[in-house]
Amino acid sequence: MKRIVYVTLALCIAACALFTAPSYAQLPKVAIVTTGGTIAEKLDPKTGGAVPAVSGKDLAEAVPGLSKVADIEVVEFSNIDSSQMTPAMWAKLSTTVDRLLADPAIKGVVVTHGTDTMAEGAYFLELTLKSDKPVVFVGAMRDASDVSPDGPANILNAVIQASSEEAKGWGVTVTLNQFVNSATNVRKTNSTNVQTFDSGEKGYLGYICMGKVVRYNDAPKRMTFPIPAELPDVTLLETFAGDDGSLVRYAADNGAKGIVIEGVGAGNVNADVYKAVQYALDKGIAVVVTTSVYHSGVWPMYGDQGGGATLEKAGVILGGDLDGPKARLLLMLALAREKSGRAALGKYFSR
Repeated sequence: MKRIVYVTLALCIAACALFTAPSYAQLPKVAIVTTGGTIAEKLDPKTGGAVPAVSGKDLAEAVPGLSKVADIEVVEFSNIDSSQMTPAMWAKLSTTVDRLLADPAIKGVVVTHGTDTMAEGAYFLELTLKSDKPVVFVGAMRDASDVSPDGPANILNAVIQASSEEAKGWGVTVTLNQFVNSATNVRKTNSTNVQTFDSGEKGYLGYICMGKVVRYNDAPKRMTFPIPAELPDVTLLETFAGDDGSLVRYAADNGAKGIVIEGVGAGNVNADVYKAVQYALDKGIAVVVTTSVYHSGVWPMYGDQGGGATLEKAGVILGGDLDGPKARLLLMLALAREKSGRAALGKYFSR
């Protein structure tokens, strides 16, 4: 009789353990694709500066409690500072992320990336990914050897977001310091502070606190493009007081298929630059004008030589509320798709 009781008790304990202990198989699966950046760097005593030093595996293992949030798969894509990134590398990254997201078992992907060009990289993937599963770009402003590194908490929050139902429909985001930003609207605003990424007047998509995703807003409507075999050469220039337009002419004469100019104010250039723009347009080169001003965007308000209204009438595409680097990426992909001339390109910038 005692033996029956002991066996029954053992079975009960085993059953309780089965149903109460966290099951690894029940955790959502999230892939972490590592590309490098400050989050994977440490201070080099020889140079006195931060350099790539941490592997993707070590990066994930350094995050306390990560294994309790998700079943993690680490994919090491690269380990470089994001100042070394190129659109061609983002094209390969986009293909890698899409391949991972095609696995039904993977809930979402976290991309660790340097903050210098993170907003651009996230936007490129926003434009080219086939999947609509969550993709969270994350990085750090303090390197891994800092007295208070921000990388581990940022990775943990990114994995929480990638596996959360509240993140559905957001597409690609940049998520640091608990704030969730749309890839389309996000900009880096501080070169050293952990609270650097901001969406300006468009607002954050959400906030992550105590393991939960709080949803504020929906993401902007997505445009998607196939990744071309070769990305067209698009030059990005910023105009300034006294600009003589020589850089625009140089780009037009040296193989540029498109030119993006960060204008002033609501998207204006001076008379010399306007003449150079006309020169580029006459050669069949697509020209997009954005603004170096952070908020509002480009508007056809001014009718003098180089004013936004005059530029638009001349055939220049007004870049809306995109900043120059993102307008350049969009123009690259649009040029690769459109074969009917620059007139068809304007629709992509009129969001």
